[in-house]
Amino acid sequence: MADRTVVITGASAGIGRAAAVAFARGGAKVALLARGEEGLDGASREVAQAGGTPLAIPVDVADADAVEAAATRVERDLGLIDVWVNNAFASVFAPFDEISADEFRRVTEVCYLGFVHGTHAALARMKPRDRGVVVQVGSALGERSIPLQSAYCGAKHAVNGFTSSVRTELMHEGSQVRITVVQMPAVNTPQFSWVRSRLPRHPQPVPPIYQPEVAARAVVHAADHPRRKQYYVGASTVATIWANRFAGPLLDRYLARTGYDSQQTEQPARPDREGNLWHPSDGAQGHDFGAHGEFDEQAHGASWEAALARHPAVGAGALTLAGAAGIVALRRAVGGR
Repeated sequence: MADRTVVITGASAGIGRAAAVAFARGGAKVALLARGEEGLDGASREVAQAGGTPLAIPVDVADADAVEAAATRVERDLGLIDVWVNNAFASVFAPFDEISADEFRRVTEVCYLGFVHGTHAALARMKPRDRGVVVQVGSALGERSIPLQSAYCGAKHAVNGFTSSVRTELMHEGSQVRITVVQMPAVNTPQFSWVRSRLPRHPQPVPPIYQPEVAARAVVHAADHPRRKQYYVGASTVATIWANRFAGPLLDRYLARTGYDSQQTEQPARPDREGNLWHPSDGAQGHDFGAHGEFDEQAHGASWEAALARHPAVGAGALTLAGAAGIVALRRAVGGR
């Protein structure tokens, strides 16, 4: 990644923040796009400390014109864009009928249309040069939805469908531009501290939980080796996707039984919790959240599935076994039905 220009949306925290640092360690020039200026300042410092060249641009990815202007500035200040990583996030944790139309629209604009806008800006520059990579930071929830996250799950499903369509168009054109998806597991990011939530207890990622650096390594690898249609990170991602494909009704019953409690800690929710849906939380709370959330003690620092994905010859069989094991475990969890 030395001297390459990388753009990352949602770069102020979580996976985007960790990926920015990972690219910087390879000597990349990293454009950081996000709303929160406190987080952007912190990310810029970490990129510089890691050996990269940062460029922080406050932008809301829901605004297509703002994304396009940011891309123009990146190429003016850092150079031609080699890699574009779509990662921006927003959500509402609540039953569907407790999410307003405006809230649902906002999540869709960030988590789906934000990826569309980023991809559009990237391809407008990459296709004429016939080179470049777009990496979509996806989720296991884009393959299998869970309760209490209907807006986010819908957006991630849309990203998968949209990306597949664009990929086939690039193939039809014989383009050397590549587009790939990295499907993520539950990750220990600050989103659970600032996401808008109407749950009675504090939200949490569904275990097993992984550190954002695990996700970041997968993003960097996908950018450097975009041969595969998609990458899976975490045993839970593999098991969830396989279970959904081959035992969907069992998974429905399992999630109906466990999906509410597994997304909440035992701590009651703060009554003053507002979330960052409309405004960045770092500015409102006056500090930089960083890449990590509050679940460090529970989070894994490595993923053997992601490691195997870097070696496809041995990885396919192991991932098949992991998926089969997940289905067996699911059948036991729902009583063999």
